Amino acid sequence: MKASRFTAAHQSMTFSRRMMLVGGAQAAFGGILIARLGYLAVAQSEHYQLLAESNRVQLIIVPPRRGWIVDRAGKPIAINRSDFRVDIVPEQVRYPTATLKTLADILKLTPDDVDRIIKEFKASRGYQPVQIAENVPYDQYAAITVRLPEMPGVQPMRGFSRYYPTGPAVGHLVGYVGAASAKEYEEEKNPLLDTPGFKIGKEGLEKTLEQKLRGQPGGQRVELTARGKLVRELEPKPDRSGQTIQLAIDAGLQEYAARRLGEESGSCTIIDCQTGDLLCMASMPAYDPNSFSDGIGQTEWRMLSEDPRKPLTNKILSSLYPPGSTIKPMNALALQAAGVDPEETVHCPGGYRLGNRFFRCLGRHGTVNMRRAIAKSCNTYFYAMGHRVGYDRIAIMAKRMGLGAKFDLPVVSQSYGTVPDSAWKARKYKENRRIVERPDWTASDTLNASIGQGFLILNPLQLAVMAARIASGRNLLPTLLGRHEKPAPLLDIPQEHLDAARGGMWEVVNGDGTAGASRLQIPGIEMCGKTGTAQVRKITGSQRGQSGDWKYRDHGLFVFFAPFDNPRYAGSVVIEHGMGGSRAAAPVAKDCLTYLFDQPQAMKRLAELETQWGGTLLERTARRQSEFDAISKANAGLRA
Repeated sequence: MKASRFTAAHQSMTFSRRMMLVGGAQAAFGGILIARLGYLAVAQSEHYQLLAESNRVQLIIVPPRRGWIVDRAGKPIAINRSDFRVDIVPEQVRYPTATLKTLADILKLTPDDVDRIIKEFKASRGYQPVQIAENVPYDQYAAITVRLPEMPGVQPMRGFSRYYPTGPAVGHLVGYVGAASAKEYEEEKNPLLDTPGFKIGKEGLEKTLEQKLRGQPGGQRVELTARGKLVRELEPKPDRSGQTIQLAIDAGLQEYAARRLGEESGSCTIIDCQTGDLLCMASMPAYDPNSFSDGIGQTEWRMLSEDPRKPLTNKILSSLYPPGSTIKPMNALALQAAGVDPEETVHCPGGYRLGNRFFRCLGRHGTVNMRRAIAKSCNTYFYAMGHRVGYDRIAIMAKRMGLGAKFDLPVVSQSYGTVPDSAWKARKYKENRRIVERPDWTASDTLNASIGQGFLILNPLQLAVMAARIASGRNLLPTLLGRHEKPAPLLDIPQEHLDAARGGMWEVVNGDGTAGASRLQIPGIEMCGKTGTAQVRKITGSQRGQSGDWKYRDHGLFVFFAPFDNPRYAGSVVIEHGMGGSRAAAPVAKDCLTYLFDQPQAMKRLAELETQWGGTLLERTARRQSEFDAISKANAGLRA
């Protein structure tokens, strides 16, 4: 038998090599562990200390109080009102189902509310509270407070909610606030937006001035156990309230104008015609921002959206109208700039013949000069003179008066309409031949535009600016923020040109013009103006927009300023389907100007009208809200 070569010595040497390899590997592994532990303990100590601290201590965001919005005299327009709210901290709740049932019974929560709470309850993290209800009546707040021992985790507390003292009178002006949507949260990635009870601006000034009104949040640091139970509250960081924003608006005038518009669909805009300060921007009907800020139901939203008077639309900035005869004073300035003598006369036989077509006037005015043509609203005069000078020259003056302009204002949006001319028509023909049938500017286009019809469409703010510039002769710009005393610079328009236009506007109201019934009943104060009637559809034959379905009736417009000898206020009133400026719009302007010069007289007149309408604006709004609630409950019953 052959002897084995693998001796004990060999075996010993092999074992020693294996031990060295294993030992080396163990030593290397141990070295790596020691190095890693050293790295974590020394180099990363601060990082892991912060992580450990965050596990032990959480920061609860304390929402800041929203800044106030006040008028030019410091009167509140949008403020914060103390209220009661109820939150719940999921980590502290022992019996979720029973607790939620008790809360639903006490607070009279709807099924939609309960579903929302359950979803937020399941998605909550750590010590983050979930909102149960806000604007809780005191009796319900007290009922929950006495049951707190039975409902651990429930947190009734005092808070603040947004409040608009005059309700719908400022709805379109300031907008409203609401909880941030998922899209808004994703855009900003700010944990404040996800805090229960915190709301951001959703519309109007509340939205455009959000960053100034929001303020800086505070924080409450709390120490928790590993299971998330509260141990103690640590030192808080106070919040900082948002800025107070002063507007150029006169809150009293704003409320008066909104109330004076009554049940009409329309707007009233009033400007300080020396500085450009916007004193009033009332658009009615309007939604109640208090209701919107609390959150409205689907029924109320649908009824508002389907209302033909469009309470969700800011008519001053977003609605466009043919201005009708209200632009004739501006036309007078354009005609004089083109060399027309204001004393030159035109004979009005009841219309103007262009080729084989006869463009009708509102009456047979005989021989009229520029001033009488404005006073009697003679279309024939402006047909003839417009045809002579061409509309391109008139369009230049229209733009100088602010028509078709988009103003630099803190608003969500504004529609600026169209001041047409030959270049505009050629461009539109290339863009959309369904709107413009031929590229060349025709004589009939000039005649239609010269009386505020045809392609010419404007918003009420532009009409108010036009009236203010004619009244003051100043190149003012409408201003919504702050209060200003410095007059705007003068326009480069001869005084005699302005006097001719103003003289015609004086005669409209104080002579035998179209708005004599709206003369101010205040000694020494004379209002000047110009009425306008704008068609909403093509008129054929003897048909007029003075009757029939509401939506087919003519709009009524009125531009104005006062006093005549020292203009201070100017503006516009538009009444949708009001059938005429003298009938519907001028009386509103008269009463709003009366408010500025003689409040007792104006309030007496308003009280008489509101008695006929069935109560004040707030009373009528409350009745409508009750109707919304009743319909919503009825619909809920049918679904059940």
